[in-house]
Amino acid sequence: MSFKKNSGRMELEESIRNPGYTDADDGGSAADTSSSDTGGRRDSTAVKLDALAHEYTQVKPYAGMPKEVLLLHSSKARYRVPREILFWLIVCCTLALVAVTITIIAMSPPCLRWWHSTPVYQVYPRSFKDSDGDGVGDLRGIKEKLDHFLDLNIKAVWISPFYRSPMKDFGYDVEDFRDIDPLFGSMQDFEELLVEMHNKGLKLIMDFIPNHTSDRHRWFNLSRTRDPHYENYYVWTDCDPASPKPNNWVSIFGNSSWTYDEVRGQCYLHQFLKEQPDLNLRNPDVVQEIIDLIRFWLEKGVDGFRMDAVKHMLEATHLRDEPQVDPEMPPELVTTEWDLYHDHTTSQVGLHDMLREFRAEMDTYSREPGRYRFMVTESYDYEEVEKTMMYYGTPLIKESDFPFNFYLLDLPHNTSGWWAKQLVDLWMSNMPKGKWPNWVVGNHDRPRIGSSAGRIYVRAINLMLLTLPGTPTTYYGEEIGMENINITQSQIQDPAGKYNASLSRDPERSPMQWNSEMNAGFNSQTNTTWLPVHPDYETVNVEVQKQDEGSVLSQYRFLNGLRQSELPFLRGWFCYVLSDTNVFSYLRELDGHKEAYLMVINFGKGPTTTDLSAIQELPEELKVLMSTNPANNEKVFQKSRIQTEAGEGLVIRYSTYTRFHPNHPAECYVSEKACYLETIGILYKC
Repeated sequence: MSFKKNSGRMELEESIRNPGYTDADDGGSAADTSSSDTGGRRDSTAVKLDALAHEYTQVKPYAGMPKEVLLLHSSKARYRVPREILFWLIVCCTLALVAVTITIIAMSPPCLRWWHSTPVYQVYPRSFKDSDGDGVGDLRGIKEKLDHFLDLNIKAVWISPFYRSPMKDFGYDVEDFRDIDPLFGSMQDFEELLVEMHNKGLKLIMDFIPNHTSDRHRWFNLSRTRDPHYENYYVWTDCDPASPKPNNWVSIFGNSSWTYDEVRGQCYLHQFLKEQPDLNLRNPDVVQEIIDLIRFWLEKGVDGFRMDAVKHMLEATHLRDEPQVDPEMPPELVTTEWDLYHDHTTSQVGLHDMLREFRAEMDTYSREPGRYRFMVTESYDYEEVEKTMMYYGTPLIKESDFPFNFYLLDLPHNTSGWWAKQLVDLWMSNMPKGKWPNWVVGNHDRPRIGSSAGRIYVRAINLMLLTLPGTPTTYYGEEIGMENINITQSQIQDPAGKYNASLSRDPERSPMQWNSEMNAGFNSQTNTTWLPVHPDYETVNVEVQKQDEGSVLSQYRFLNGLRQSELPFLRGWFCYVLSDTNVFSYLRELDGHKEAYLMVINFGKGPTTTDLSAIQELPEELKVLMSTNPANNEKVFQKSRIQTEAGEGLVIRYSTYTRFHPNHPAECYVSEKACYLETIGILYKC
């Protein structure tokens, strides 16, 4: 049916039979009326537009109706009102959804980075796994054992240096920062390792040494020959060849930190071995070289750096003598780092500006989602903890994500509850507000905790490491309780040990113990290892402990799984509960989360009973979730009589909405305040 407008009127040009049409007067079909006209004659009937509109109000909607008819129907209230209701309902729902989304985003605490949620596992590559039978661990060996990290639920692996090196200090004397030492493999081996790690969801943290190079490095050889560009790449000064001591500065490894170079005719500074000359980082060209090296490895895809020996990066330009600890000591007897106050060789003005420059370069590679580049700094500041805290940066300028916390390395000096609390609180009470703590109980430079503190405390220390707030760092072998080896004078490999056998770091660097087979599975091809394997390897190894639910390894896995799965450990408050001669006790809780966790660790010399009846926020009965003594798992204690043996640690889970921290604010800490809305299972700022 078609219509033709003419001077405000409308003509019906033709009629097509439509059974859905009903005449307004007699109910007859419009099609019937049309068909009654014989001979196919067409009627031309002029009607007023208003009358036509009235006529079509009687037409039921039908498929293929013209738009004029459709518009007449759509304007009716019974069609228009539902349509408008649906439209405004959709608008309101959309606005509500946007508002809820914005509210959730605004109220949600910041997401945790990958280095928040996982421990960092240190691999010493010489000792981890030998793949080619030469007795020295390598990159392919690490690749073979990647599933070990997955079994431990560890996602971040720090690998000690594997750059091309003469190995005077086992890789910390770098000959070429852009190459892999053949002892460990090739660049292809590294790239394959990195790809495989990323495929398994693992992050790789490299060791980076900005303070010095090897004396075989190309830069040093060009500097000693006074190449115009490289002449000032190192710290040189005039000195007497017969007595090359421009001042009284001493090396970390002992004796003068100056060595005369016959080629150049001057002395160069080395705060470590004489084969490790210090770079002149006051030279902008040297700083740019370091940034270029950082960029080189970031473009390879590494996930972060551990910056080595950062406090030594700058030294005073005046080269004055450093003050002696004992002013009465004859100057010629000043031969160790402990004889001087290092006012002119460590933590100099400008150091943090340089580290922030490195951080800024790394941030340019952190813009891709999920590819944050991590930076941790190493600085042993001992009693000057405030210097260590400066590596966190400022509220406006970021530096390292955290500086390594080495204070728990002193735990063996006095195994007691109050000493453990004092070491923990030394960090927590000095750390800038809102920063993230971390904990180290062993590394390649310090005795293994199982030897220094005693085997009896290994499990308890692992429990503390994995339940304190922040990021734990685990040195290879600590997850199975490895101990130091005993070595003879002829077996010493460490340069520090060759200078002074008592300073050797070889005992804590023995080969990883994988199984009960030859060489503990470290080298299964030949009977050769660069250091002896510990004689207890037949019982202290990964394979044996995997089968034992009460082993050190199994407990480590359980605790790490608990840490990563339970919100109070990653998001909650940390509160001191008690410390005395024997016991260190603390709890982890989260507002809105019904379950909380109480840790009771006995660092004493014998059994003890702990009375926590004064802690009103704790329920009267406490059930042990896990004990380092498996016989006490699931045991129920009255809070007034919690019994522990020497070296035993308890994880107690209890349910309550009564929180401890509101009544004890001075005893509690949280990095980022958050609350848990249990009804819908989300975190929000509070």
